[in-house]
Amino acid sequence: MRMTQGTQLITIIGRGHSGTRAISQTLAESGVYMGEPLNESWDLIPPEEMYEACRILGTRVKWKGDLEWDWSDLLDRPIDPEFTRLIHSFLRTVLESKAAYRGWKIPETTLAYPWIVRMFPDAKYIFWVRNPRDSILGAHVTDDLHDFNIQYPDTQDIRLRRAISWKYQYDLVHAIPRPENRIEVRFEDFVLYQEEALSRLEAFLGFPLARVPVNPDPVGRYKKDEGENYFDFLETAMREYGYETP
Repeated sequence: MRMTQGTQLITIIGRGHSGTRAISQTLAESGVYMGEPLNESWDLIPPEEMYEACRILGTRVKWKGDLEWDWSDLLDRPIDPEFTRLIHSFLRTVLESKAAYRGWKIPETTLAYPWIVRMFPDAKYIFWVRNPRDSILGAHVTDDLHDFNIQYPDTQDIRLRRAISWKYQYDLVHAIPRPENRIEVRFEDFVLYQEEALSRLEAFLGFPLARVPVNPDPVGRYKKDEGENYFDFLETAMREYGYETP
């Protein structure tokens, strides 16, 4: 399936509970066709084909032990044809659209990112980042990476699982050669400094964006949380993005 000529493809990557709903809604209300149907989180659904594509890719990820993985097979070997078929099927409404700007959002795209970039090298990628201490407070489909054929140290600690998932997805995005068009935006900046964040995004995308209502309450929720929400292996990434560490 070929993408319609003369149009721009946009996708959002970022772990679940990173606040990607806000940017997906922003794009949709700015005239970007985000596929159909969409759920209340502005995800393209149904998600099963994306999930299965992620599981296929996961079999190519080599666990090196502890919290280290080898993704070289995702760069050097051919993409599994079944992965390609599943992604084309999942994105059918997006790829067949004649809209000038088209895109999609579903957090699992992050797990498929290495091959998504190879399939769509000219797309624009918005990497949405949120403080992991807030991100791991709620449950998400990607909490247990075993569900996507990705190995990691066994644990029954659900917060630890979520933190490992956050780190895995951060490491994965940074392990892949950066595509020509990728921007990183912190959820906190979008909420607290919306105009500045939108100005950066407008310069990146090349068209004006709608202003959607934002709620500052989700920022820093971990401060009222009584459970474990910080793990030492998150420190490097948190410092990179300017998040305070204990």
